[in-house]
Amino acid sequence: MYFNFLVPVPVNSKIVKQTKNGVTYVDFEYERIYIRESGYTKPRRSTIGKQSPDDPSMMWPNQNYLKYFPNTDLPETLGRDLRSSCLRIGGYIIIDKLLEQSGIPEMLGHYFKEADRGLLLDMVAYSILTENNAGQYYPDYAYNHPLFTRDMVLYSDAKVSDFLHSVTADQRTGFLNEWNQNRDHREKIYISYDATNKNCQAGEVDFAEFGYAKDDPSKPIINYAVAYDTENREALWYEEYPGSVNDMSQLRYTVQRAQGYGYKHIGFILDRGYFDKKNFEYMDECGYSFIIILKGNKPLARELILEKKGTFEKKRSCYIHEEGVAGITIKRKMFVTDKKERYFHLYYSISRENKERGDLEDELKRMSDAMKRQEGREYQFSERYEEYFNLYYQTVTEKVQVIQEDSASREKGESQERKREKKNLPEEKEIVKQVIFLCGREKTDVVEAETNLQGYFVLITSDEMTAEQALRRYHSRDTSEKLFRADKSFLENHSFRVHSNESVAAKIFVAFIALIIRNRIFNALQDEMKILGTKPNYMTVPAALRELEKIEMVRLTDNIYRQDHAVTKTQKTILKAFGMDANYIGYRAEKLQQELKRITDGLAEKGA
Repeated sequence: MYFNFLVPVPVNSKIVKQTKNGVTYVDFEYERIYIRESGYTKPRRSTIGKQSPDDPSMMWPNQNYLKYFPNTDLPETLGRDLRSSCLRIGGYIIIDKLLEQSGIPEMLGHYFKEADRGLLLDMVAYSILTENNAGQYYPDYAYNHPLFTRDMVLYSDAKVSDFLHSVTADQRTGFLNEWNQNRDHREKIYISYDATNKNCQAGEVDFAEFGYAKDDPSKPIINYAVAYDTENREALWYEEYPGSVNDMSQLRYTVQRAQGYGYKHIGFILDRGYFDKKNFEYMDECGYSFIIILKGNKPLARELILEKKGTFEKKRSCYIHEEGVAGITIKRKMFVTDKKERYFHLYYSISRENKERGDLEDELKRMSDAMKRQEGREYQFSERYEEYFNLYYQTVTEKVQVIQEDSASREKGESQERKREKKNLPEEKEIVKQVIFLCGREKTDVVEAETNLQGYFVLITSDEMTAEQALRRYHSRDTSEKLFRADKSFLENHSFRVHSNESVAAKIFVAFIALIIRNRIFNALQDEMKILGTKPNYMTVPAALRELEKIEMVRLTDNIYRQDHAVTKTQKTILKAFGMDANYIGYRAEKLQQELKRITDGLAEKGA
C-alpha cells in the first residue's frame, strides 16, 4: 500500500533503485550480512516507495518509509482510506469500553474539539498498546488499528507534534477538576502519593532542572507525582514540578491541592522520603491523617526496635497470618516537641531478615573482592565502602620548587626568567603524586549493628488502628508503585522526546490518562485471577494485550473488512475479565465493518 502524497527520495548511500514493468521502486538497504561459505556480504533491502515518473527526485512512500525514516516531515493527514488491509482490533475494543465506563471521553469533550479529542484518545491507546510514547511512530500504529478520530483519520507525526504543542493549561486543569469533582468527597479514603522523575533533553523546557535523578544524573529532570485512591483503585491527579524541588518540599502543595479538589476525609500513605516534622504538622492542621514507613536503621526506628526486640516476635497473638509477619502497636510521641501522640506499628519478618542478611553479605563480599583486586594499585573507593570498611592508603608525595610571585610581577606579566633575575626566593611544596590503596578491614561493629536490625520495619499512623490494619493499608500502596513502573517500563515514559514546555505538559497529561486506563486493565485481570484461583502467564497486562492484538479484521477483494478468525480459548479467558465474550467481539467487529465501509464509501463519492 502506497500513500497518495509525494516525498523527496532520500539522499543516502543505502538507497537503491530498481525498475520493474516500467515502475521504478526505491529500496533501502537496512542491513548487510556476511556469508561465510561464499566469502561475500549480502545486502538486505526493503522497498520504501515508488519513484514519480514526472519528477525522479520524488516518490510515493509506503509504510516501510515511515519505519526507516520516522523523522521526515509528512503531510498532516495521511489519507483516511490508506490503511492496512489487516486491522488489530482486540486491544482497541478493550480500551474503548474502559474509556466509556470511566466517562473520560465525555469529560474531554468539554475542553477539546472533537478532532483533537479523538487524536488524544488515539495517543492514549497507542501508548498502552505499543508501550511507546514517541510521536514519530504514531503513524505506524494508526496504519493498522481502528482509531477514535472522526472518520478514523490517519494523522502524521507532524500533526501529533502540533497537537501536543497546542494543548493548553486550561484544558488540562479543566479535565482534572472535573475528574476529581466526580469523586465521593464524603467517603474516607487513603491516597497513596509518590513521585518519580523523568529525564528530559532540556531544549526550551523551563522546569527541566538538575536534581536527584533516578535514571541519568547527567541530564536535567522533571519531577512527576501521582495521587492514587487505594480504596477505589483509581489515579486521582498528577503533578509536574521543577527537577530541583525535592519530594519533601512538594508535599505541602499536594495537601493544598487535595483541599482544592474538595477532599475532606482522606489520609496520605507515604514512603520514607516524606518524613518531615513540618509536613506532619501541616497535615494535622488540615485535618488529614497519614501512614508512613520508617527504615529500621533510622534513629527513631532503631530506638523502638531495640526497646521491644524479643518481646513479641514469637507470640502467636502478634502474628499476622496473611502478611506472614509479627506486629505490635505502641503509642508515643514522634518528636519531643510534639503535642499529640502517634501510633507506632513495629513488625518483624523472618523471610525479610533472611533476605536482608543475604543481600548485605553479598554486598560485603562484592566489596571485599573489589578491594582485593585493587590492593597495591592507585585507586580510591567511594564513601559507600567507608560505611563498612576501614580503608588504608599510602600517599606518595613529591617535593617541587614553586617561585613566589609578587603582585607587581603578576600585573606586569613578567616571565619566569625575569622573576629569577629579580632573585625571588623559591619555596619547596609537597604535592600528592599517587594514592595507593593498601587494604580494607571490615568494621565488624557497624555490620553487627545493622544485622541486629534486619527483618524489622516500622509504620507510623496518625489515626488509631491495629498493626494488621496499618500494614494492610500500607500494602494497598503497591498498586500505585506498579503505576510508576508501568509508566516508565511499559509506557516508555522514562524520558520525554519533546523540547517545549507545552509539549512536555501535554505528554504528561496523555500519560496520566493512559495510566488510568492501563490501571483498570491491571485491576480487571487481577480480579479475574482471584476468581480463577490461578495466575496464568498470559494474565499480565503486557501479555494480555499482546494476545488481544491477535484478534484481527482483514480487508478482502470486495474492499470490506471482516473478522479474520474465531476467538481463541486464551482470548476468551482474558475477555471475561472485562465482561466480554466472543459474541461481544463479533458484535463490535460488525460495527467497525459498517463504520469502515461508511468511510470508504464516503471517500469514493468525493472522488478521494
